[in-house]
Amino acid sequence: MNTRIAIAVILAAAAMGAQAQTYPTKPVRLIVPFPPGGGTDLISRAIAPKLSEAWGQQIVVDNRPGSGGTIGMAIAAKTPPDGYTAVMGQLANLSAAPSMYKNLPYDPVRDFAPVTQVVSTPLVLVSHPSLPAKNVKELVALARAKPDALTYGSPGNGTLGHLAAEMFKTMTGTKMLHIPYKGASLAITELMGGQITTYFSSIPPAVSLIKAGRLKALGVTSLKRATALPDIPSIAEGGVPGYDAVNWYGLAYPAGTPQAIVTKMHEDTVKILRLPEVRDRFSSEAGEVVGNTPEQFAAFIKTEAVKWGKVIRDSGARVD
Repeated sequence: MNTRIAIAVILAAAAMGAQAQTYPTKPVRLIVPFPPGGGTDLISRAIAPKLSEAWGQQIVVDNRPGSGGTIGMAIAAKTPPDGYTAVMGQLANLSAAPSMYKNLPYDPVRDFAPVTQVVSTPLVLVSHPSLPAKNVKELVALARAKPDALTYGSPGNGTLGHLAAEMFKTMTGTKMLHIPYKGASLAITELMGGQITTYFSSIPPAVSLIKAGRLKALGVTSLKRATALPDIPSIAEGGVPGYDAVNWYGLAYPAGTPQAIVTKMHEDTVKILRLPEVRDRFSSEAGEVVGNTPEQFAAFIKTEAVKWGKVIRDSGARVD
């Protein structure tokens, strides 16, 4: 019996190795749990063509927005684990969601096979140009003088844009009204139209609008300044010591995907992330390339869940 088991294990391993060598033999779907135009979408569309080129198969970006990215993640979790569906997750739906949602339709640890953390990037706190506050200190003073008179938008409940604002409110003792949207693009459009006061935005879609004067930048959410916005102080530097809210994005497959396929995706993605043109592109948009191992990414997801779980409890932010 032991010999039979050993032979079965060897044959299974050989089959998996052969599968990885030929994989993929058809297009691979990459689920993006947010609408086109936001940070998750832009990062996915930077990686997808390079993978398509390396694999000789199309990587089809499939935007499935809603509920702070949890709808797309739930779809990914329920797809067959055959390697032909991957997902670009992020802090909100992989680490914060378990504390935000009482009835989350997936388990970030049980239902996914992490591949690698692709990039980390701060957000930038922006406002409509008409806002009297020119910096973070003035925003805090304005918000304290008029509790709940100011509003902030987010790409949805439980996203980092939402949680970064909740952390800001907790650390500054201010009150601002939350207006959630179904994605970043609509929130930015509403901000430019003056329907909301402030927004914690991914940096890539905000840079050109800031430079054109259509949005006003008040501070970045990392402890240090962002390379893409070197003249904009960090929120910590601007008057909220210790404030640190950095978003991150990473690839995952549904749990049960053959390990050989996970390994192949990891190795090929890391090669892409090491390309000078890819690193330079992310760097110009304030992104820091990561490319860690599946094991490291899995551990990081758990660590971030502890950090943001505390923020959610302290702020009282909930979805249901």
